[in-house]
Amino acid sequence: MKILMVLTSHDQLGNTGRKTGFWLEEFAAPYFVFGDAGVQLTLASPKGGQPPVDPKSDLPENQTPAMARFKQDQAAQTALSQTARLADMKAEDYDTVFYVGGHGPMWTLSIIPTRSP
Repeated sequence: MKILMVLTSHDQLGNTGRKTGFWLEEFAAPYFVFGDAGVQLTLASPKGGQPPVDPKSDLPENQTPAMARFKQDQAAQTALSQTARLADMKAEDYDTVFYVGGHGPMWTLSIIPTRSP
């Protein structure tokens, strides 16, 4: 099975001046569930490269076992830092698309172009 995990490239919370991005737990937990099940994962974001992490998602009170595992996993950190450009992905190459949550995706998902079949 092949899953395309889509992360945001958006890092501003509207016009508040506050930082946002994807929610770390909403990436880490499914990343390891899918990976441990033998799923082939591709990480992508609109701009490619390192997607922004919502700083609030990494506060001490929000830590989870999946986040701790991610912070100890150099391969996972490298994969996250090198996301592919979303425009370079082809839907037919994947069995499903998983959108990683957070506030950033509210802006990202509103600009993803759609293709006619």
